[in-house]
Amino acid sequence: MVNSPVLPSRRLSVAPMMDWSDRHCRLFHRYISRHTWLYTEMVTTGAIIHGDVARHLDFNQEEHPVALQLGGSEPADLAIAAKRGQEWGYDEINLNCGCPSERVQKGAFGACLMAEPNLVADCVKAMRDVVDIDVTVKHRIGINDVESYDFVRDFVGQIADAGCKTFVVHARNAILKGLSPKENREVPPLKYDYAYRLKKDFPNLEIIINGGIKTLQEIDEHLLHVDGVMLGREAYHNPFLMTDFDARYYGDTSIPKTREEVVLAMLPYIRQQLQKFGENGKGLKLNSITRHMLGLTFGLVGARAFRQTLSDTKKLALNNPDLLIEALQKLKAANPTMVI
Repeated sequence: MVNSPVLPSRRLSVAPMMDWSDRHCRLFHRYISRHTWLYTEMVTTGAIIHGDVARHLDFNQEEHPVALQLGGSEPADLAIAAKRGQEWGYDEINLNCGCPSERVQKGAFGACLMAEPNLVADCVKAMRDVVDIDVTVKHRIGINDVESYDFVRDFVGQIADAGCKTFVVHARNAILKGLSPKENREVPPLKYDYAYRLKKDFPNLEIIINGGIKTLQEIDEHLLHVDGVMLGREAYHNPFLMTDFDARYYGDTSIPKTREEVVLAMLPYIRQQLQKFGENGKGLKLNSITRHMLGLTFGLVGARAFRQTLSDTKKLALNNPDLLIEALQKLKAANPTMVI
């Protein structure tokens, strides 16, 4: 596989999200925005070294630019996984230093790595030694009750000394005990000013902000202070927000796809995937792909009927992609005078 020769900036990106940002979701997002960076779900080094590599690393070539996020804390293992990621065609390797889940903590990686900047630096060095693509780090601004800006400043400074030039800053603390991953995305207060200060203190680094960002106006404000914005849940629940990204943030004058065109673009892929994986014992289900598309009609009249159609268990059991056409027709009937 060959990496894309010319890559857009990371001005806009969609976060790695477990159980959400799989290859089906990423292709769907790519049909909405040509230039926004896409990230895989976190993949552990063990899964790549000892598991089914193709299952964990395969992606659609249309996804570029696409980054592989790794979970791990052993420099040698991360080097092996990063090298395979580059060989597979990914455009970036991202190290997860932000996930607070107990399962991830038991593996001694994720947010708990922020307490071990020396180890993170060794991990970054090990990966950079074996790949030519960018090695980046996604992290929080602190862990548990550590509230001082100095903590994240020193963490970033030490990792930058190891050669990392791009940091994705989830502007909340990670509470390692007592909060679920969902609560960790909502309870710790957002401190965007910490990310802004990082950019001031490290002007030569690429600082990308993440956490709780939902509107174009919020993105515009953040971009006055940092280099890029990474959307998380909003990109999933309201994906058509990204339809303005190419023109607004990348200067692309191409006409973006309508919602209808996005659905129709996904249909050949869905048919191909069901034919390839749905009848050979792997049992791919239609819902594995269409579940990522439920938010496409967010805010529209008829959105509920669209979602209900794509969530009908009896119809989904038939594994017939034409269910998307049925959902689309209901949406158009609810909006007879509107280009959807």
